[in-house]
Amino acid sequence: MANWDLGDAAFSRRSLLKGGAFLGAGAALSGMPLGSAGLARPATRWVNVERLINNYVGTEKLPNMVAALGWGQNPVEIIARGTLGFGQSAPAGIDSLYRIYSMTKPITGMAVMKLIDEGLLGLDQPLAEILPAFAHMQVQKVPDGSIEETVPADRAITIRHLLTHTSGIGYTIVQKGPIKDAYEENGLIPGLISRQPIPGFGGGVPVTSLEALADKLATLPLVYQPGTVWSYSMSLDLLGRVIEVVSGMAFDEYLAANIFKPAGMNSTWFQVPESEAGRLTSNYAVMGGALIPIDPGKGSIFIDRPPFSGGGAGLVSSPRDYDRFLRMLLGYGVIDGNRVLGELAVRVGTSNLLPDAVDPTGTFANGAGFGAGGRVGLGKQAGTFGWGGAAGTVALVNLKRGLRASLFTQYMPADAFPVHASFPVAVVADLKEMAQMKAQIGT
Repeated sequence: MANWDLGDAAFSRRSLLKGGAFLGAGAALSGMPLGSAGLARPATRWVNVERLINNYVGTEKLPNMVAALGWGQNPVEIIARGTLGFGQSAPAGIDSLYRIYSMTKPITGMAVMKLIDEGLLGLDQPLAEILPAFAHMQVQKVPDGSIEETVPADRAITIRHLLTHTSGIGYTIVQKGPIKDAYEENGLIPGLISRQPIPGFGGGVPVTSLEALADKLATLPLVYQPGTVWSYSMSLDLLGRVIEVVSGMAFDEYLAANIFKPAGMNSTWFQVPESEAGRLTSNYAVMGGALIPIDPGKGSIFIDRPPFSGGGAGLVSSPRDYDRFLRMLLGYGVIDGNRVLGELAVRVGTSNLLPDAVDPTGTFANGAGFGAGGRVGLGKQAGTFGWGGAAGTVALVNLKRGLRASLFTQYMPADAFPVHASFPVAVVADLKEMAQMKAQIGT
């Protein structure tokens, strides 16, 4: 294993799990003329993406990287380098398993859109109509200040607020002070990392059900007034409980039956079956300039039953499966002739759903809108939807250009390397070369 000078990346709960802080593909793609790459398979390779991957894996900065790229409903193109972990011989590839963390959020978001499309939920329906405990919420007078000094919420939390991180609900990876302590004391702990304690990760024992998560959240004050501020939150985890109540099914069972099975996603789980543990990549922490294994593949904490099925950061998936999810979105809900979501559910879910009063400037969603659990491009960037994960994964679609692109690797914190930023830049560089080649050959 190589030892690299990776700067002073802070190894904290915030840096560990804040995946998706930067998804620059929308801005980069906005420079491409519409239709410049087209939906047909381009007559060139993804040379810049290959170069990016080789720079990381070929120099042993990371043990593996897998990119999945495609156009419309055409077959996926895979660029894979490396092995499941340092010192291992099994190659990483399209069916390797990765902790996708916050890339779970768009999946949860689209499950909610399905229920809205079916008339079982309303986008602007008050949460309290489904979970009455949220009917009379209190809000901190000072965000991250005293949890005793509060004022009544001046409006109801809605499903829209939960989808777009504008509910006012907090997150231990973002909040500080008494509210963070209260979240940890009440077991409101997002995301599994390792079987072993990690310095700087904080404490707390997670609640053991989504019902308990919802009940505990309802007893604590909001950080912000609903519908006023974009702040990364546990709202997508709470939506897992909303789905349970509305559908009458356990959240994991609902996703399996209504999203994964019809989309042909056979390798996406909250708990990886022991029979599939051999496909799990190892996850590494960047600490003191070295990569330290914190969750070895075959001994991963994701083989254990999770305390609860986390709609915000709980899933493990494969490049093949997540590409199928993206391809389903590009098909406006249809993949291989199977309708998974209604067309309107996809169109609305990938559009800007932010309340009018919310300005995301200076947040993880800076310069963009936000849809059903993912960042949405605006203006010239319109058509882009996606998000990243805390362990280096990133995925997006551009519905106007018919592009789908995702990258998988495993290290934490995600900002120890500029993968979230570099991948879309490499994709766009390849798109420009493809467009130039098409122009030269007159197609």
